[in-house]
Amino acid sequence: LVMLVPSVVMYVVEAYAWKVTLGPLGKDIPFWRVLVIRTAGEAVNMTTPAGYVGGEPLKAHLLRKHHVPMEEAFTSVVIAKTTMTIAEVLFILLGIALGVWLLGGNESSGQTIPAALLSVGLLAIVTAGFVFVQRQGLFTWLLEGLRKVGLKIAYLEAREEQLRSLDRAIWGFYRHKRPAFCASTGLSFLGWIAEALEVYVIIWFLGGPAMALSALSIAALSVFIKSSTFFIPGSLGTQDGGNLLLLEAFGYSSVTGITFALLRRFRELVWIGLGLLCLALVGGQQQFRKVVPATQVLVSDPFLLPRVAPAVQGTGLDPNRIVLPAMVRKNGIEQE
Repeated sequence: LVMLVPSVVMYVVEAYAWKVTLGPLGKDIPFWRVLVIRTAGEAVNMTTPAGYVGGEPLKAHLLRKHHVPMEEAFTSVVIAKTTMTIAEVLFILLGIALGVWLLGGNESSGQTIPAALLSVGLLAIVTAGFVFVQRQGLFTWLLEGLRKVGLKIAYLEAREEQLRSLDRAIWGFYRHKRPAFCASTGLSFLGWIAEALEVYVIIWFLGGPAMALSALSIAALSVFIKSSTFFIPGSLGTQDGGNLLLLEAFGYSSVTGITFALLRRFRELVWIGLGLLCLALVGGQQQFRKVVPATQVLVSDPFLLPRVAPAVQGTGLDPNRIVLPAMVRKNGIEQE
């Protein structure tokens, strides 16, 4: 349980970073509600191939129940994701700098550090480009881009004016609410720092030599590994193997690396379970079906199976091949 404390801090801080972007509207929403909605959205982000395309719109939809207009809800989601990404890039750069300093001329750093720097450079360029496009009109740019290649999506075409209005709202936030933008970015950075605390606690729990700077570098590089494989549901396999290699590069044994990866995976599973519970709590099952229609996730990984099997016991479903949304609807939300 002690190992879960840093992740609780991370979720709380990042939820507050999102609440800041809501401005006056956020004052009427209890903080625990924002935390519950964000936790539900992150569970969708972590478990479905749709990733951010599923979890972020879900957060905006759930905010509507608290009398937040859709335009303001989507604006806050876009801004919060942007500030979180900017903070993530800064955190990774800090981790790489510390890694270069700590590992020095280590053989393992000779290849991994330059590759990481190149990748983060590309990530920084993409993030800067994303912010630039937002300032120019994100959804308008998307709509015009589709038209240029001969694609016209009726759903988007019918809502062109709403999309342009959303672009104006995002631009207005950048122009008139810079203190809120900076505050959200700073809070998001503190949220990433909490990941370093988690790394420190786990290594200390495993009896390894826990050092604050090493923990910070490992946490940042671990975040980089995970963000590089965002398109894989839960980053299954890649995240765990990457964590193992990362711990070995910092001089820890393979046993410590494997155990470290397993404990972090366990933490993620706990939060996925809590997120799905939050999704049921806020009554978001209908929105969940709209945001992620018929998204199939095969839960056959040994890390996920122990968490899934008890949930479907007695339902007749095979826990080795489960359609995640169907599983969520089955458990006390809606009969399949």
